[in-house]
Amino acid sequence: MSTARFRVIHAGPYVTFQDGGRPGHMRFGVCASGPMDRTSFAAANLSTGNQADATSIEVSMGGLALECISGAITVAICGGDFNINCGDESYSSGVVTTINSGQQLSIRPGKSGSWCYLTFAGHVDVPQWLGKTATHALSGFGGGVLTSGQEFDILNSRAQSELNGPIPAFQARKFGGHLRVVLGPQEQHFTAAALKQFLGSEFTLSDAYDRMGVRLKGPSLRFGGALSIPSEPVLKGSVQVAGDGVPTILLADHQTTGGYPKIATVISADIDDFTQLRPRQKIRFHAIEPKSAIMLARVRAIERRSYLETLFQ
Repeated sequence: MSTARFRVIHAGPYVTFQDGGRPGHMRFGVCASGPMDRTSFAAANLSTGNQADATSIEVSMGGLALECISGAITVAICGGDFNINCGDESYSSGVVTTINSGQQLSIRPGKSGSWCYLTFAGHVDVPQWLGKTATHALSGFGGGVLTSGQEFDILNSRAQSELNGPIPAFQARKFGGHLRVVLGPQEQHFTAAALKQFLGSEFTLSDAYDRMGVRLKGPSLRFGGALSIPSEPVLKGSVQVAGDGVPTILLADHQTTGGYPKIATVISADIDDFTQLRPRQKIRFHAIEPKSAIMLARVRAIERRSYLETLFQ
């Protein structure tokens, strides 16, 4: 069996190994982690002939540079608008290419997008935690955070130049800055004025943005009573509000419980698109009913499945 080996030349913050996630452990205090943008992650994997949840590298805006020190292997890069250099060739994100021994691969942020995914035609040989390689970035548990000088292997590597070429875009992505939410479960803890501000004001993503969540800049949302509530489960997309009135949207590495009131929850159909926004971009919240959120989740699941099916026909 062939093996390709890589050396990390540079890895920015929050560049991690991720698989499809680690569900089923929240009752033990372990969040699922996994990719910030699940659709781009799956698309990159399928484009290299892998299972949709295979171990890959999630690249942040800090960028990544690798050297292939042995072997040859086909790779895919998909996600935000990142600039890719592989050997003497340059590409935009959304591409499959083949890298040979001695060549370097660099991925740098382009005009838009916060995350992209580098997948390999083969098995990424990195540590598991609780049976998964998904990395919890703060603790480093899982496949791990990539660091300069690190080396890793791709087992059963395949160089399949016939796969080289562009990856079709997911056309259902039409995020226009309006983030759909279901109010609650603790909207009753906020004043009527705060709820009006939440739904009627423009918010800006701050630089306090990582895999755990992103704090927003905007009007302070005032509470109508006591701040503290009993700790209870939270999930990806929860919009919790701390004592300073600042809302935070929780993301892939969110804590499993929290005692801050949650004014709303971002619907699952919008969360992947939202994660690709960058600090200083602006959003507005639009409230919908739970039954509408369920319908939109079903529609997005059908759109996503149809898109992904085109990548491995």
